[in-house]
Amino acid sequence: MKFSAAFASSIAFLALAAMSLPARAQLADGSPMQSAGVRPELLRDVGLDQKLGDSIPLDLPFRDEHGQPVTLGQFFGQKPVILTLVYYQCPMLCTEVLNGLLRSAKELPLQIGKDFTIVTVSIDPTERPILAEVKHELYTGLYGQAGAPQGWHFLTGSEPQIKALAQAVGFRYAYDSATGQFAHPSAIMLLTPAGKLARYFYGISYPSRDLRLGLVEASREKIGSPIDQVLLYCYHYDPATGKYGLLISHVIQVAGGLTVVIMALAIVVLFRRENYGLPGRDART
Repeated sequence: MKFSAAFASSIAFLALAAMSLPARAQLADGSPMQSAGVRPELLRDVGLDQKLGDSIPLDLPFRDEHGQPVTLGQFFGQKPVILTLVYYQCPMLCTEVLNGLLRSAKELPLQIGKDFTIVTVSIDPTERPILAEVKHELYTGLYGQAGAPQGWHFLTGSEPQIKALAQAVGFRYAYDSATGQFAHPSAIMLLTPAGKLARYFYGISYPSRDLRLGLVEASREKIGSPIDQVLLYCYHYDPATGKYGLLISHVIQVAGGLTVVIMALAIVVLFRRENYGLPGRDART
């Protein structure tokens, strides 16, 4: 799907407008968020275990951004793969993870689709391919290279398959039914063409020089060394009030802007689907 430059400019303006609004981290009752020094119960089992050299189950079934059934093995065999586990309706750091990866990818001399593949998997089993398609349109469009739509995939799946993949890569997360949020670490993983875990990158910023080296080594089936964990959790809790809020105001601003963009793209995707499905369209064309 392609959209006009005028439409792209419009949604970019809306995003910038949303991001420019003053924002403060607030609690659910609207009061400013207090500093938190106590780790909530939900986060005690959340983390990321480095399983360097382990293979992931390539036969796990998912659906791609077009709703087509795929297995993980379809994205391996020829190139190294960057794996990201997020969820598409995340109000917090998931967007920052994808944005950080996009920034680094644009700085690399290597190209998505030609030299490496990115596979983004939603950890939320209730999310559907329409959300994956919107994300796919957004990020491959922002990357701006011809091979990106075939090289960056956004998958959805059922809970057993998601949990099996998360366990294989050491990605420990939890769901909070009270807030509808997933608590999970923020990181990306590099895998070899054979599907072995080669390196982990933590946080939301991935130096392009390190990422390039990791991809080159992974392409040769070389496994990296364990690194120190500096975890950011996609979740926050204020022990002073027992309520949940966003972690930092910057995340609120960025997520607000991206929400506008995603909503606009979702409208376009749904409109086109409805338009293509109108009775008698083929007869008129």
